[in-house]
Amino acid sequence: MIKVLFVCLGNICRSPTAEGVFRKLVEERGMVDYIEIDSAGTHAYHVGSPPDSRAQEAARRRGIDMSGLLGRRVDEGDFYVFDYILAMDESNEYHLREMAPPEEIYRVRRFLEFAPERSEREVPDPYYGGATGFENVLDLIEDASAGLLADIKLHLK
Repeated sequence: MIKVLFVCLGNICRSPTAEGVFRKLVEERGMVDYIEIDSAGTHAYHVGSPPDSRAQEAARRRGIDMSGLLGRRVDEGDFYVFDYILAMDESNEYHLREMAPPEEIYRVRRFLEFAPERSEREVPDPYYGGATGFENVLDLIEDASAGLLADIKLHLK
């Protein structure tokens, strides 16, 4: 079983969107028995809260249901459980590296590393922007999710 954790700041926009998109992709490819997926935030701003309604609506238009997700904060145990701990941006990658036990820091990576055809290196925070920001986030996450799944398949062989 490969375990993937998506991480942003508060766990209400980008990381639950990544969890929802990747979960749908894994289900469509018939790989749910091989991959476990979760999301969290580097800060505890929205622990127990559902994803942002704008993120949910944008995802719903693409057939992704995030209504059952609730925000949580990354904890030290995550660094021992998850194979991939994927930060949405440089700031969250920095916080994750600061939180990680030294022997587990190798698990932390930037999510868009898995979308090499993209020039962007960060999934931007859409929280204070308009609706197009959520659509852009979905586009980036869909591209990186395809690359991530391809990488995981290499490790499952």
